[in-house]
Amino acid sequence: MTDRRPKERADAARNRRAILEATAALLAEHGAEAITMDRVAAAAGVGKGTIFHRFGNRAGLLHEMVAESALTLMGAVKDGPPPLGPGAAAGERLVAFFEAMAWLVIDNLELMAVYRTEPPHPRTAEFHQFWFEHITALLREARPELDAETVGRLLLDSLAGQTVPDLVRSGETDRVLSAVRALMESVLRTP
Repeated sequence: MTDRRPKERADAARNRRAILEATAALLAEHGAEAITMDRVAAAAGVGKGTIFHRFGNRAGLLHEMVAESALTLMGAVKDGPPPLGPGAAAGERLVAFFEAMAWLVIDNLELMAVYRTEPPHPRTAEFHQFWFEHITALLREARPELDAETVGRLLLDSLAGQTVPDLVRSGETDRVLSAVRALMESVLRTP
């Protein structure tokens, strides 16, 4: 899978980065309600038309935020250093992947909340397929006797619900990360 964006001019790349950083800051500081084109434009120091031209609308802007996080993690899985990237044992890669995915959710709590209220990202199926194939392949290698497809889906679904946001918002991020590691280690432990 490749990033389908065409090469950007330097000023367009700066504006894009400023818009995405402003959006992330507004999400972190004020929550989803703060994400209006006017507020993002003011925070980014660009005209509102620049945002509309680049992203189309609020959903397009949020989709870009989601895609950026997903593509970064996908790149690390495919080409990054071990244990997340190639070169480590399947079990180590699986633990590293779930820790990285937990951080993706933790670092993007407000974005994930907004994402659930917007129309699906155009590449959602592609992203999910990549995660499922990656998890399934690693589970098959680490624990060939398991139903890797079902176990993989159940494991990934464990990060998609309300438990992680609730615990993180109550200050229990370390507890979430510890539980993710314990869950993965228990799945990888052979009887």
